[in-house]
Amino acid sequence: MRVRSRPAMLLTATLMLGACSASLTAIPEAANPQIGELPESVASIADPNQDLRSARLRPEDGCYWYRHTGPVETTLLPLRTVDGRPICTQSAS
Repeated sequence: MRVRSRPAMLLTATLMLGACSASLTAIPEAANPQIGELPESVASIADPNQDLRSARLRPEDGCYWYRHTGPVETTLLPLRTVDGRPICTQSAS
């Protein structure tokens, strides 16, 4: 009986780990149509320790964001100046 339960446990563990791998995928390019479109004025004030090639303006908040690839996941972070301030366009209000 013990011999038969071991393969079932291994199969279950493999399926559970496989489900987790979907969360580690990169951010889809289709969701980032403006990737690489960073104006020179923004690039000149941005902290160079960020991935400026992936930076783009998000219309939802009017701020620039870049893709940060860490050891565990890839995520979007706000693009910041050397001082640590987020880089955003002026609001229309």
